[in-house]
Amino acid sequence: MHSQTLKDTYAAYIACLNRQDWEALGDFVGDDVRYNGERVGLAGYRQMLERDFCAIPDLHFVIAQLIAEPPHIAARLTFDCTPTGELFEVPVNGRRVKFTENVFYTFEAGRIVDVASVIDKAAVAAQVLKP
Repeated sequence: MHSQTLKDTYAAYIACLNRQDWEALGDFVGDDVRYNGERVGLAGYRQMLERDFCAIPDLHFVIAQLIAEPPHIAARLTFDCTPTGELFEVPVNGRRVKFTENVFYTFEAGRIVDVASVIDKAAVAAQVLKP
């Protein structure tokens, strides 16, 4: 897959997430996808995303940086949202927070087969737990 094609596919995947178009998720994510080293499968990946949107009703993925070196994507995503309860074991309870995620994807046959995610949980705690 060409670098620009991979970037376009990734942008379409992010748009799918932001629309919460769960029926189309399989167009972008493989049946046996792994997340942070664990095989979660497409159904588990979808459940994880649905839980995220339930806990964060205004969740919106924004691509801040994107690097494509087929078959890999490296992205820095930004979030500005108001979780309803806890987020990363921090009692946010409706406070607006901003944080980032650095995430690396491996694609096969045009779909994501591996995701390695690092979320800046300390940024959330610093915003919520500050005096």
